[in-house]
Amino acid sequence: MKKIVLLGSTGSIGVNTLDVASRFPDRFRIVGLTAGENIALLEKQIKTFRPKIVSVLKEDAAERLRQRCRDYDVEIRSGVEGMISAAAFSEADMVVSAIVGAAGLVPTVAAIRAGKDVALANKETLVMAGEIVTKEAEKKGVKILPVDSEHSAILQALGSHEKDSVKRLILTASGGPFYNTPFSRKRLIKPKDALKHPNWKMGRKITIDSATLMNKGLEVIEARWLFDIPSEKIDVLIHPESIVHSMVEYIDGAVIAQLGVPDMRMPISYALGYPERLNSGFPSLDLVRIGSLTFKKPDTKRFPCLSYAYEALNTGGTMPAVLNAANEAAARAFLKEEIGFLDIPKIIKKVMDRHVRQNIVTIEDVLLADRWAREQAEDFIKRS
Repeated sequence: MKKIVLLGSTGSIGVNTLDVASRFPDRFRIVGLTAGENIALLEKQIKTFRPKIVSVLKEDAAERLRQRCRDYDVEIRSGVEGMISAAAFSEADMVVSAIVGAAGLVPTVAAIRAGKDVALANKETLVMAGEIVTKEAEKKGVKILPVDSEHSAILQALGSHEKDSVKRLILTASGGPFYNTPFSRKRLIKPKDALKHPNWKMGRKITIDSATLMNKGLEVIEARWLFDIPSEKIDVLIHPESIVHSMVEYIDGAVIAQLGVPDMRMPISYALGYPERLNSGFPSLDLVRIGSLTFKKPDTKRFPCLSYAYEALNTGGTMPAVLNAANEAAARAFLKEEIGFLDIPKIIKKVMDRHVRQNIVTIEDVLLADRWAREQAEDFIKRS
């Protein structure tokens, strides 16, 4: 029986993780949950899965939850300290990190330092502090298992092959809803348009990132740290069908790909059961019905966020954290209709250009860079 703490239980990945776990009650036990502000859904999850520890963002919400769940044997905490307590919960074997954005960094690091294996959906943890996090995981002897479909695909395609036999990693991207939209029409894009992803059902922020291709840029940085592969060996292809989730090319010319229907429960299932595969009853891939698979080179002139991610990765130090923070601020402003869709990459670039790279020694260095970048981004947003 694997005991799991789920960070971010009310989001898209969190809900799908609970769906997977519920299919295998003899293999998985949910012992901890954390969430932000969706208290109604969290209450239902507590009553269904009976966790021992729960944390929410605000203390007043925690108090309401305590009253509603007073008949259940659950400890309910709040704030960052509450999330850390849940992430480091002594009874847990694995922590699924599904919190959206930079907020996932501190509890994920706490889980690693507590010796927990981590199923990582929070790519920002490795984007912001990849070197620190991977070294900490190695020191503690814990596994970081990817939940993103692209990185799960690479893990599966790599198998037991040595790193020296890899020529390149090829991440695929759907291109989002606007890949073929003329530049002139992009000025008219509204949040409701950007949230209509053609293939995947995801949270609001990641759906916007998919529309700008920033999500793929963040995944490039994540792949560099997950698989210890330099940026020049990580490529991206636009694959509108979202059937080939990623590929590995080897030095002998062989290319191994992982294919499947676009359903996040599959990579979640692989991470939870790793190294075993679980008979989850998910839909089979019908290649005859799909008919054809297409691939294109990404257009970084029309979608510059991808190139900004490579730039940040190659600059190193605090720059990836700055990239991520500026993107989070710009995406949030777009969702609130404070800026236009085309303003997102402009704000990110302005913040990066203003930043002077610093070395990262501690997590606090990362958090300082994150705060600085958000302040700068907010300043540019106000002027937009």
